[in-house]
Amino acid sequence: MGLLDGKKGLVFGVANDRSIATHIAHHLIDQGATCAFTHLPGDKMERRARKAVEAIGVTDPWLVPCDASKDEDLDAVFEKVKSDLDAIDFLVHSIAFADRTYLQIGNFHETPRNAYTQAMDISAYTLLAMARRALPMMPAGGSIIALTYYGSQKVVPGYNVMGVAKAALEATARYLAFDLGEKGVRVNTISAGPVRTLSAMAVGGIDDMFAHVEKKAPLRRNIEPDEVGKTAVYLVSDLSSGVTGENLYVDAGYNTVGL
Repeated sequence: MGLLDGKKGLVFGVANDRSIATHIAHHLIDQGATCAFTHLPGDKMERRARKAVEAIGVTDPWLVPCDASKDEDLDAVFEKVKSDLDAIDFLVHSIAFADRTYLQIGNFHETPRNAYTQAMDISAYTLLAMARRALPMMPAGGSIIALTYYGSQKVVPGYNVMGVAKAALEATARYLAFDLGEKGVRVNTISAGPVRTLSAMAVGGIDDMFAHVEKKAPLRRNIEPDEVGKTAVYLVSDLSSGVTGENLYVDAGYNTVGL
């Protein structure tokens, strides 16, 4: 018997087997949940996502393409979710994007308008866009989770415009938590420590970041992505029924250290 028996939901962000979304889905499924998935458009992206979800034990996965920056794609995804699943209990938002050209140490001030707005749209606004569409499919309430990082709170050289977008994401989650709370929908963020995903490798100085966390974090190590997955189980489950509008750090305690 699992903590999430009978619960079903939608996971955005599985790109490959290293994606944090993949680890989250693995733990949700292990606890009895049924997960539906989206992938970036294109045959190559579909193959990677399918391989990742099949590797965690999902045969014949519910997997559809979605460019989250396009309203028509989001509409199509949620219409299909409504048709196939009727209702959902959770939504996982684990997507973000910024032009890697502007994720280099010392060049935040060079970020052009289009790169700035694109990062804000895909990394932050999409949470609101997904939540609005998910709400009618959560008649019994539910849980919405988004992934963030400490660069939203403090300057992490090289994280740049992504840090700004993650700050907007966290604020968006809080305002959603207020709006949706009376409907029984909880909205929280998980602030994960650095993890070696393909997207993380685009951040300038990432290797120094890993070394610094290992030296300074109270646990004297970097986190494992499975630790994020286990926290997601808690936030989806009834164990966190009184938790909303929160940002939970899974970063080996790094955020608590001043020097």
